[in-house]
Amino acid sequence: MMRAATKALIATLAFSALCGCGQKADLEPLANSSTPPMSYGAETQPTAEEMLKLETLAAPERSVELRRRSEPREDDPFDLPPE
Repeated sequence: MMRAATKALIATLAFSALCGCGQKADLEPLANSSTPPMSYGAETQPTAEEMLKLETLAAPERSVELRRRSEPREDDPFDLPPE
């Protein structure tokens, strides 16, 4: 009984610690530190906003086509019964 209570207490403390570690402020470089070196062949050093911007392939826009009414499904040759 005591072990279960101890495990529950530890789980509760761990969950509480994880809930409190959210980022609230913008990221800033540490004092006395430099930014990463410029990429080979780059003409200018990118800013933090430019480095954090996602490319189109990394975050594509969603295209959701909603169906207005029920339609019959096409035959699926890969929809096989279990063996």
